[in-house]
Amino acid sequence: MRKTRRLLAIGTTTVCLAAITPAAVAEKRPQFTPGANGIGDPYFPLEGNGGYDVQHYDLALSYDPQTKRLDGTNTITARATQNLSRFDLDLQQLDVSKVTVGGRNAKFTRDGQELRITPRKGLRKNSRFVVAVTYGGVPQTIVGSPVVFGSPYGFVHTDDGFFTGDEPNASSTWFPSNDHPSDKATYTFHVTVPKDRSVIANGNLVSQRTKGDKTTWVWDEKYPMATYLATADIGQWQFKNGRTPGGIRETVAVDPKLVGRDPNHPDPMAFFWDTTAQVTDLWSKTFGKYAFDSTGAIADLATYNGQAIGFSLETQTRPLYSDVRSAGTIAHELAHQWFGDAVSVQDWNDIWLNESFATFAANLYTEKNGGAPVHDTALAVYNRHSATDPWWNVKIADPQRDTMFHDRVYSGGGMVLEFLREKIGDDKFFALLHTWYEQHKYGNGSTEQFTALASKISHQDLSSFFQTWLYSTGKPALPTS
Repeated sequence: MRKTRRLLAIGTTTVCLAAITPAAVAEKRPQFTPGANGIGDPYFPLEGNGGYDVQHYDLALSYDPQTKRLDGTNTITARATQNLSRFDLDLQQLDVSKVTVGGRNAKFTRDGQELRITPRKGLRKNSRFVVAVTYGGVPQTIVGSPVVFGSPYGFVHTDDGFFTGDEPNASSTWFPSNDHPSDKATYTFHVTVPKDRSVIANGNLVSQRTKGDKTTWVWDEKYPMATYLATADIGQWQFKNGRTPGGIRETVAVDPKLVGRDPNHPDPMAFFWDTTAQVTDLWSKTFGKYAFDSTGAIADLATYNGQAIGFSLETQTRPLYSDVRSAGTIAHELAHQWFGDAVSVQDWNDIWLNESFATFAANLYTEKNGGAPVHDTALAVYNRHSATDPWWNVKIADPQRDTMFHDRVYSGGGMVLEFLREKIGDDKFFALLHTWYEQHKYGNGSTEQFTALASKISHQDLSSFFQTWLYSTGKPALPTS
């Protein structure tokens, strides 16, 4: 049978309907594909996920200190960065009972830490969507990993509650997330606990309401935050609220068991309060105006199976300390509010942008308080390690996963920043830090961006300097100015 061409006249325009073929219609339909199951980090390939950008986490949690069970619903607002047929969240161990996307039940499966979610309909690129995950169980602390000095980390159960110290990959031990620092979001925490317990978290306290034998605490962090910097901590806290002399809101929570523990600081509340206020105001003058609207400290006597938790962590707005720590440690963790929190790494191989900067800052704090000059500290680090010391085998700008928290990244990187300061001069060095902070505040930065900015601001070609001190192994000769 001969095919005929049907013509449709619309006004003065003639349309050939035969030209609109099924293939042409199919080409116009969006093609939906799964988001990647990892964000592509060189050290943690399965951390984070592709295909979307989280805007906000709204966590509703309840915790029973007797059974150590955590139950929660995390409602995540995100934007699709591709046409998504499926996407992943990171969640370790805990059981998932329900997932909805846009208020409608969605299919989900588990594969290790990957929670794979398939909505009923594809999600168009740039569309905003809301996924809610209901889950529960007894969170497990990460142990036996060399990544954090061998110390247990993540979700740590304590005698009166828990604390969460998650760097670099442990946020998923207590809430489903896009667990990578390149995807920052705002947070709200609704945490329900027995009424004789208290909750401290990032940001500011919005409300505290008791019903029966339970109290729900609501904390809100309105500034973008990397997942590993999120914390919600339960205990029988002593609180102090007020402002630093510079006018920044301050909240400190101290575990009563710390009182009298350190003979140098028998009143831990006074120590943490005064030092935090002093350091926050100092760094605001040194590095640039504080990026957030509250500061403080969370000091908890924390152990795991009798083993001391050996780290402190720069949880945003309110660093976490697992004992009474030194003033230098407080200076280090608060410097991270500028370098690590406000400006976060793009990938974990850039970790020196966090730890070297905070170490330099702690050395500067020591100098400003009558201790060794930063120059002397840097020389002491250099001289402490002979040319045959394997300490020099770690590349500061690419230390590798299991040595990403190596001392060469900390004291070695702090040393390099002092050498850079002496090479380009004080004015240009601190202009560099100010500019770096202002350009990347609330976002992320990379080593390549920092080194390019250093050359631009100093009006020097610093490529040889950085190649020698950041990207090479072996003990180099001391730099010349």
